[in-house]
Amino acid sequence: MKIRLNVSDECYAELEKKLLNAGFVIDDEAELIITEKERFSSYIAVKNEKGEKVRIKSEEIIFIESFGHDVVVHGADGKSYYAIDRLYQLTASLDNTKFLRVSNCAIIAKAHVKKIKPSISMKFILTMSDGSVVDVTRSYYNSFREFFGI
Repeated sequence: MKIRLNVSDECYAELEKKLLNAGFVIDDEAELIITEKERFSSYIAVKNEKGEKVRIKSEEIIFIESFGHDVVVHGADGKSYYAIDRLYQLTASLDNTKFLRVSNCAIIAKAHVKKIKPSISMKFILTMSDGSVVDVTRSYYNSFREFFGI
């Protein structure tokens, strides 16, 4: 049986060893996920520029955007990664007090929003900490205002 581990670095090695000895296969694309007690994930599985599967901390995420079937995670380290999960799965797994979906193709990290500019037709234009610009669409306008208390 394939299992994905979504745990801290401190627990990962020990848990991986026990599960492998029990006959489980550790795979970052598995549907069955073992996570720590916290409800929200502090790590997400991604692929780096070499195509290797790695995990990055959610605190290191500036924003996430999708282009068709590709989901790109923009990290605070200036690198971009390809997420293994779909955007809706990431929305559910990330802490909803720190991350917000702002359009059908973008999730932003609250801590990395540096500028909020109102636009016409009930929209906002966000400038992120890395200088990227992300649009808040009309469908997400009210939830965005509530999230930021504006």
